[in-house]
Amino acid sequence: MMRRLLQPFWVLLAVIFLIEAWLWDHLEPIVERIVALIPLRDFKKWLSERVDTLSPPMTLAVFAVPVIPLFPLKLAGLWLLANQYWLSAGFVIVFGKLVGVGVTAFIFDVTRSKLLQMAWFRKIYEFITAMRARASALVQPIKQRIRDMLRGDGAGWSSRTLRMIARFRKSVHEAR
Repeated sequence: MMRRLLQPFWVLLAVIFLIEAWLWDHLEPIVERIVALIPLRDFKKWLSERVDTLSPPMTLAVFAVPVIPLFPLKLAGLWLLANQYWLSAGFVIVFGKLVGVGVTAFIFDVTRSKLLQMAWFRKIYEFITAMRARASALVQPIKQRIRDMLRGDGAGWSSRTLRMIARFRKSVHEAR
């Protein structure tokens, strides 16, 4: 009974987790293109050489420090929200999120091998990877149902959805 009640909560968490994973996957190539356009490739090579000389715990500091300058950006987004500058707040928060994920992906790519040498970090990494797979498996049937509904002939659609489509079609035809 309790498991059934918590199912929507777990699906929501899985969706949020997968959005984060999707951002990570899709921002990494964008960051790579930016790295190719500006002299970040040389910086990445230089940083890799420096990270190779560090111990794994010091590498953790290299991984964690770049997100600290983004904290004021998040505070600015919260201030804008508190003062009801909705559009500006949304832009600042989304921009901060994208930059944060992009920077983290860039730094993680450089520091991954050293970080995974620490047993506790490797366990967390494996746990997150497993959670991502579980979240994907949890959301997959829902995604498939949505795809089937959008592709299908209307079978399985609610009568409310079909009425809404019919009203939309009618309004389009009346506009002509």
